[in-house]
Amino acid sequence: MRQRITAGAWPVGHRIPTEPVLADELQVARNTVREAVRALSHSGLLQVRQGSGTYVRATSELSGALRRLRTAELRDVLQVRRGLEVEAARLAADVRNEDGLRALEARLAECEAVARAGRWETLAQLDTAFHMALVEFTGNSVLAGLYRGFYEAVLASVLTCVDPCGAEPGLAFHRRLLEAVRAGDAERAAAEAGAHLSALLRQRNTVPAAAG
Repeated sequence: MRQRITAGAWPVGHRIPTEPVLADELQVARNTVREAVRALSHSGLLQVRQGSGTYVRATSELSGALRRLRTAELRDVLQVRRGLEVEAARLAADVRNEDGLRALEARLAECEAVARAGRWETLAQLDTAFHMALVEFTGNSVLAGLYRGFYEAVLASVLTCVDPCGAEPGLAFHRRLLEAVRAGDAERAAAEAGAHLSALLRQRNTVPAAAG
C-alpha cells in the first residue's frame, strides 16, 4: 500500500479502495489491511474520515508529518524551504546547462501566463514545479531527493501564500532568480531566494498561519 501511495497510483486527496476490495486485491486478511491502514494513518500518509472512507494525505512520511502540524506549520515549512532553496539557488548558478535553463524559462513563462489568467491554484502548482526543477537543475541528487520528499508541504505552503495582489511581485522575484542563475552569479541567486522566503516569513509572522 505504501508503494502504491509513493508511486502516485493513489494521488493525494484520492479515496483508496475499501477494506474488502484491498484484502481481495492484496490476497491478505481484512485485519491485515486494517492494521496497515492504521500504521499508514499514524505516519501521515493516510487519513481516515468516519463515514466517508480513507484518503491519501501525503506521498511521503516527511510531508505527512508536516501536514499533521497546525499552529506553526506554515512558518516551519517556509523556514525549511529557505534552507533548501537558498542552497539550491547557489548551486544552480554554478551549472552551465543551456537545455536546463530553457526548461526553467518555459516553466516560468507558464507561471506568468496562468497568473495573467487569474488561475491561482494552477499558478501554485506551476510555481512549486518551477522550484522543483531548479533544485533538480543543481545536479545534486541528495538535495533533489530531500526536496522531492518535501514536495507536498512546499505545494501546501505556496497555495497558502498565493495572493492575487502579490502575484506580480512574486513572479518578478522568480524572474530575478532565474536571471541570476543564468548569469552564473551564485551569491545573487542565493540572496534572491533568501530575501523572497524571508519576506514570506515576515508576512506570516504578523498574520496567523493557515493550516496547509
